[in-house]
Amino acid sequence: MSERQAKPTWDQILNRRQAIGGVGVAGLLLLSACTTGKPKNLANASGKLAAGAKIPSKQAAAAAQITIAIPDGSTDVSPATPLTVSVVGGTITGVKVTDANGAVINGAPDATAANWANTDPLVFGANYSVFATASNADGKSENKTASFTTVTPASLVYPGIGPLDGTTLGVGIPVRVYFDHPATDRKTVEQALKVTTTPAQTGSWNWISDTEVHWRPQVYFLAGTTVSIETNIFGVAFGRGVFGKVNRTVNFAVGDAVVSKADTQSHQMQVFKNGTLLRTIPISAGEEVPGKYTHNGVHVINDKFAELTMDSSTFGLALDAPGGYTAKVQWATRMSNNGEFVHSAPWSLAQQGNSNVSHGCLNASPANAEWFYNLSTPGDIVEVSGSPIPLTQADGDIYDWTIPWATWQQGTAIK
Repeated sequence: MSERQAKPTWDQILNRRQAIGGVGVAGLLLLSACTTGKPKNLANASGKLAAGAKIPSKQAAAAAQITIAIPDGSTDVSPATPLTVSVVGGTITGVKVTDANGAVINGAPDATAANWANTDPLVFGANYSVFATASNADGKSENKTASFTTVTPASLVYPGIGPLDGTTLGVGIPVRVYFDHPATDRKTVEQALKVTTTPAQTGSWNWISDTEVHWRPQVYFLAGTTVSIETNIFGVAFGRGVFGKVNRTVNFAVGDAVVSKADTQSHQMQVFKNGTLLRTIPISAGEEVPGKYTHNGVHVINDKFAELTMDSSTFGLALDAPGGYTAKVQWATRMSNNGEFVHSAPWSLAQQGNSNVSHGCLNASPANAEWFYNLSTPGDIVEVSGSPIPLTQADGDIYDWTIPWATWQQGTAIK
C-alpha cells in the first residue's frame, strides 16, 4: 500500500467485535473482570493450593430405608400373605426368617436386590421373626427386625373339584367345586377361584349353596377346548374362623360335541356329533301322567352302565307304592340323577317311535341303546323337548343348562 493504514481506535475494535461476534461492552468488561481478578480460596496465581484451603468433601449417601411388608407385632396373619422385604436407597444384603423353633423360611431377592420375598410357605399358627439388613451407596449397613404370628384356624377347608384331572369330557360338563365347610364369605372365596379356557370362552360362577359353586360357559364348550381350574384357597378366609387348607389345580379336555335332541311328542331322538346328524333313534319317553313324565330341558350325561338294576326307590318312589318297580336293563346311559336314562327296552319296541310308556327314561331298541352307550361320554348333552315338566334342581346335581344365562350370571358373588 502506498500509505500506512491508520491504527484502529479502541472504539473501532469494540464496534467491529460487536458486529462479528455479537459481544457487547458489558460482556467484555465481565470477561476482563473474570480474567484479571485475584484468585480465591483454593489456588493462587501459580495454580498451587492456597495456604489453609480445603478440598470439598463428597456428600454422604442417604441411609438405606428398609420396609418389612408384615408390620412388627401383627397377629392372625394369613399364611398366604406374601412376606416381602424392600429397600429404598440401597440393596438388600441379607434376610433371615425363622419360626419359634429356629427353622428357617427361605426366600430370594429379585434382580435389583431391592426386593426380597419368601419362597418357602408360611404355616398356620406359627410365630415368625424377621431380621433384614441392607447397605447404601457408601456401604453403610442398616438393619430392621419384625415379628408376627399367623392365624390359628377353627377349621380348614379342602376343595373337591370336578371334573377329575386328565379326563376328556363332553361339551356340557360344568366345572364344580365343593367345600367341606360353608363359605360364609363367598366373595373372598370366589376371588381365589379361576377357570381358564383355551380357546377363551365367556363363563361365570354360580353358587349352588355355601358349600358348592359351579362355573359354566355362556354356551356349550367348544369341541377341543382345554380347561384349567385353579382353587387358590390356601390361607383364604371362608368366614367364622375357617380357612382354606390347600391350593389345587385340575386340567381336563373337552372332546367332540355330541348333542342329542329328544322330542317326546315326535318320539324321536336325533344324535349329532360336531353338528353332523349321526342317527335318528325311535324312542318311547315317560308316560304322560304325573310322576312319569320325562323332564324337559338340557340333560348332561354323567354315567353309564352295561347292565343296571333300576329301582324306583332311588328317586323317591317306594317299591310298594303304586308304580314302584325294579327292572334289570342293559346299555343304560344316565342323563340325570333323578332316574332318567337312555336304555335298552325290548319290551316297548312296539311303542318306540309312536307313544310314551316309560317311567321317565328314554326307551330304545337294544341295538340303538348299545350304539348310544358306546358313543356317549360324561358331559354329552341330551336336550329333551315336548314335556310339560321341566328339569330343575330337584332332579340332580347337574341342572346348570336349564338356567338362562342372564339368571346364571346373577349367581356370582362378585358383582
